[in-house]
Amino acid sequence: MNKQPTQSLINHQLAGVDVASVSKSIINRLVFSVGKDDITATARDWFHATAFMTRDRLIERWMETMRSYYVADAKRVYYLSMEFLMGRTLMNSLLNLSFEKACSEALQQQGVDLRQVSEMEPDAALGNGGLGRLAACFLDSMATLNLPGYGYGIRYEYGMFAQRIEGGRQVEHPDNWLRYGNPWEFPRPEVLYQVKFGGRVVEFSDEHGVPRHHWVDTEDVMAMAYDSPIPGFATPTVNNMRLWAAKASRDFDLKYFNEGNYIKAVEDKNESENLSKVLYPQDSTAMGRELRLRQQYFFVCASLQDILYRFSKFHHDFGELPDKVAIQLNDTHPAIAIPELMRVLVDVNHLGWEKAWDITTRTFSYTNHTLMSEALETWPVAMLEQLLPRHLQIIYEINHRFLIEVMHSFPGDNEMRQRMSIIGEEGGKRVRMAHLAIVGSHKVNGVARLHTELMKQTIFADFDRFYPGKIVNMTNGITPRRWLNQANPSLAALITSRIGDGWIKDLDQLRRLIPLAEDAQFRQEFAAVKRANKQDLAEKGKRYFGLDIDADSMFDVQIKRIHEYKRQLLNVLHVVTLYKRICDDPQSDTVPRTVIFGGKAAPGYAIAKLIIRLINDVADIVNNDIRIHGRLKLVFVPNYGVSVAESIIPAADLSEQISTAGTEASGTGNMKLALNGALTIGTMDGANVEILQEVGEENIFIFGLTTEEVAKLRAGGYRPEDYYHANRELRQVIDMIAGGFFSPEEPARYKPIVDNLLARGDHYLLLADYAAYVACQAKVEAAYRDQDQWLRKVILNVANMGKFSSDRTIRDYAEQIWKAKPVSR
Repeated sequence: MNKQPTQSLINHQLAGVDVASVSKSIINRLVFSVGKDDITATARDWFHATAFMTRDRLIERWMETMRSYYVADAKRVYYLSMEFLMGRTLMNSLLNLSFEKACSEALQQQGVDLRQVSEMEPDAALGNGGLGRLAACFLDSMATLNLPGYGYGIRYEYGMFAQRIEGGRQVEHPDNWLRYGNPWEFPRPEVLYQVKFGGRVVEFSDEHGVPRHHWVDTEDVMAMAYDSPIPGFATPTVNNMRLWAAKASRDFDLKYFNEGNYIKAVEDKNESENLSKVLYPQDSTAMGRELRLRQQYFFVCASLQDILYRFSKFHHDFGELPDKVAIQLNDTHPAIAIPELMRVLVDVNHLGWEKAWDITTRTFSYTNHTLMSEALETWPVAMLEQLLPRHLQIIYEINHRFLIEVMHSFPGDNEMRQRMSIIGEEGGKRVRMAHLAIVGSHKVNGVARLHTELMKQTIFADFDRFYPGKIVNMTNGITPRRWLNQANPSLAALITSRIGDGWIKDLDQLRRLIPLAEDAQFRQEFAAVKRANKQDLAEKGKRYFGLDIDADSMFDVQIKRIHEYKRQLLNVLHVVTLYKRICDDPQSDTVPRTVIFGGKAAPGYAIAKLIIRLINDVADIVNNDIRIHGRLKLVFVPNYGVSVAESIIPAADLSEQISTAGTEASGTGNMKLALNGALTIGTMDGANVEILQEVGEENIFIFGLTTEEVAKLRAGGYRPEDYYHANRELRQVIDMIAGGFFSPEEPARYKPIVDNLLARGDHYLLLADYAAYVACQAKVEAAYRDQDQWLRKVILNVANMGKFSSDRTIRDYAEQIWKAKPVSR
């Protein structure tokens, strides 16, 4: 029954956030929800009791928020993403609801430490890197800005794998983040949608002679909803993230069960529920690729049914859909939503094609995250034909109509039509999902100014000509609530003591720190905060890795997904260069440096995994060479994720953002590190360009080829061996790696890496940028020696990070793409 929302069912006062109320709630939850008392409770029990207490306070605000959206008949934003890298929720929720201190005091009365309790929460690692973390930041900002925003994704039973380093190698282990339950989620067994696969399409004409299509003989899976509240900061708004878990359409086949074949009876159930088992199954096999496509359609199909159900409660004309619904596709993973909405409108609701297409294109918008053509997602036509036969027909029809328009606009240019076609012919027929997303959306955005310009000039140049104004820029941002207020409480407190706490919701207020760069007392206090953060990380390094790290050394940090284009290998070449210099001249005056790596390599990405092993092998030699006297340390921090980042980022002095120019779409690690007082060494790539513009070229270390120079060098025939022979240090470093200096038990271990650099063309131009990188690192070292001047640069970096708040990004999306307005109460 659709009941018009009027008055809240919650008539009592909101649960208190004073110490007494919080303390009483925690004890009640410990006893009645966890089933323990204060004598038998473990740290994990206290975590669950505290989480339930916090959730109670979220629920009240959450229900009122959902009700207010119905009352306002607000346009809603739906953010569809295969990844949500949420991290831990407890501290974020306490800070956003402004009762972290009350909670800490309430627990102290029980002899319990809040920080220790919060450490018991596992990371909800439902993402791989920047894409998923961006989605999480966006949900935070939508709630903080009072925008009616919802996240939709998959409730993976196992998140991104847990990484362990064994014998220097990355070894993947299951990340069973739900082992102890998830106190933040609400299972919704009544919110259950059917998702179809396979089968065949029956074509017929209805009584009016209109062609109709019926998708029959399908195998079905059910999608069940799990809801998690997403609180904004200092606002009553609490939005929703809804994740889908796969459930079998029936528990088991009674026929097989009665015959005593229990394994066969539950086989279909298990196979169905595998759909939401693992984040990003290995796609190096046909079965893995098929599962990945199934996952994409599974969550898109369920989400669209849910969106349309909510819309249809109070609206009966699908023509109103674009006025009430905005759907953002986070990369191409959810792009199958475009033909799915067409199928629902045309096949199920019998709208005409033109009207349905107009509704669809005005509803969707698409975010592109890559410039690398090999990373643009495509699916074999044969696979779609088998799994989603009706969708393939719709895609062909979309493409047919689109190419006619292209022909009319550019008659005779058949090559352009081939380049723009949604169906690619190279290497067998494949559906180009980025092309589908562009054609089916009213706006397409890049995630940094340079990235967007390169989209228009390179991979999507034809689309920019055909759709002038469709491709726009939305530079990424990060939430200051998690990445400064929560991750770096000491620095947050220092900033607040000088300019107030308004910066937490308005990051531009950090500009008020600019005069303080010249304040000796402030510089001293800032240095003390950084030193304490470094000491804290050094103690964790000792505890977890048995390493003695000098907190007074420069912490040189590169933490991100391990990929060749991100050039962790270039960093390693520099480490070996420094090592050799110290060995050759043990009395040299070298700034002590601790180089910290963190990141995961995709399980099937052999060369990335070999780079991890090289880092660890180099570390083993460097860290144990008595000639070094602690002047150089190399650390690989395993199992990098949100919580690990929250420990490393506040301690960083130098931020390595050294991707080949033209390869990184934006990057957000660069923003997090700069916001926490690390200076950037980087190329003119991604958002580095805009950070340079904000902080000034004297407060950042830029080196290397530009995008234009990269293109010119490649066009002229790049010969990496010329750089190898011309640079003695480079040659010595590569020869050490190639000759087994760091792997004496297996001298040829790193032959694939060396071959990539010399014999296979050095695709990401490490050798071309090596000399400039080493020279720039020397400038870094010189600057670090003058700590007073270094601190001025650091403070000016922090002060000029206002642009990179995800609040600014979301405000731009809301105004320029979604046309959505805040709903205040």
